Amino acid sequence: MTASQLVRSRNGGVVSLDKLPQLDYTQFSESLLAEVATDARVASYFGRPVENGLEIYAILVRDWEGEVELLRTCVNGSFPSLTPQCPQLHLFERELAEQYGVRPEDHPWLKPVRFHAPWIDATDIWGRPKGVHPVPGDMEFYRVEGEEVHEVAVGPVHAGVIEPGHFRFQCHGEEVMHLEISLGYQHRNIEQMLIGGPHPTSIYQLETVAGDTTIGHVTAYCQLIESLAGTVAPLRAQAIRAIALELERLANHVGDIGALAGDVGFLPTASFCGRLRGDYLNLMAELCGSRFGRGLVRPGNVQFDLDASLVEALIKRLAILETETRGAIELCFDSPSVLARFEGTGTIATDDAEALGLVGVAARACGLVRDARLHHAFGSCGNNIDTPIIEIDGDVFARGNIRRREIYASHKLIHRSLKRLAAGEIDSPLGALAPDSLVVSLCEGWRGEVVHAAITNATGQIDRYKIVDPSFHNWSGLALSLRGQQISDFPLCNKSFNLSYCGFDL
Repeated sequence: MTASQLVRSRNGGVVSLDKLPQLDYTQFSESLLAEVATDARVASYFGRPVENGLEIYAILVRDWEGEVELLRTCVNGSFPSLTPQCPQLHLFERELAEQYGVRPEDHPWLKPVRFHAPWIDATDIWGRPKGVHPVPGDMEFYRVEGEEVHEVAVGPVHAGVIEPGHFRFQCHGEEVMHLEISLGYQHRNIEQMLIGGPHPTSIYQLETVAGDTTIGHVTAYCQLIESLAGTVAPLRAQAIRAIALELERLANHVGDIGALAGDVGFLPTASFCGRLRGDYLNLMAELCGSRFGRGLVRPGNVQFDLDASLVEALIKRLAILETETRGAIELCFDSPSVLARFEGTGTIATDDAEALGLVGVAARACGLVRDARLHHAFGSCGNNIDTPIIEIDGDVFARGNIRRREIYASHKLIHRSLKRLAAGEIDSPLGALAPDSLVVSLCEGWRGEVVHAAITNATGQIDRYKIVDPSFHNWSGLALSLRGQQISDFPLCNKSFNLSYCGFDL
């Protein structure tokens, strides 16, 4: 591959579109597959309509080099699917078909992703009438035929307060042979609403991409806007963002371990972690008035500062919470009955995790070192972790133990950040956004890598905005983890991933 075919950048790097060559599809596909074969992975993959067809942008990352790699091509009507050679692309190509009416030929399982009408005046490749919103979940599901094989359908309406999603199991007795997951029941069209912006409403829409990852998504957005505006947020603002990001991680990881304990009937940890999750959320409210961090992070700044008394109060409260959290968690992980249910359940092999492009907790539980805090730190006050936290068994225990270890690491990171909080301002003015440019922003949310990408037009307005929540990569991992398992293990496997429906549906 020549340097002219592929453009290398970094997290937050701004690339002028005239510096990114438009390859023919053969060059594009060969370059992409060659990069993936040499340890690059697909972080994002999206389309943008232009006069002569549909531009496709591939965003690849090389973690250990800290690099972002960019490729661009243009297609019309149809193009050869790359999914058979690169399974990481299977949902991205289905997404292109749904959004723009193009057809990835020979895609192994082409069907809608979010069940919406095409974004442009294009013929629906599934034969649906133009302008008619399809019924979510209305599609053919994979079926295993054979004597004593039966099908179990779960959802989209579930018991309790939970988002909608449909799970279709193919079973032989109690053994799951295949699980297919269908989402898209609450598609909000966020990416389309961001076009033409930044709008006054954009920041609020970004805060609700996935409500439990408010800080992760808004931080990725702010990094992106700051890069386009040529602005660097003050060190103090960056440090406060880092603290909020770790508080968000603590609340969710503690809640998840409590949920895992509850699924195996270990009520002491389940009950205690429920209370502790609330305590961590309340610390976020102490920081900015919102338990989910809304209103804190804004482009160029943070809206709330930390005075000396609040810093001291946070340090004291976190010290108490760390002791209580360790007690509740270690009680669970020291229980033989709990470990017997966690270990060996819902296992994913490392090679499969790599082929699917898993990220975050799910990837690190399979031995893959993927953490944007380690590889793609943004700004001069990057929230780097000291050492990668990984497990190798890829089962429920590994995913739970990653959370346990990250909880302890987050306490250290917050304590260090509070003790070393930089003095100075918390606000930097924003300039005009760079025109005709592409920028990619990575942020390690509590589930995993959050990826935001934007392309601006000639006047600096957003012409295309692409969001990839870690759940978009990881739902396929959940489906794979059930193969060969008992169907009764599904709630436990599901909790061990704890993926976002709305983060996937956007």
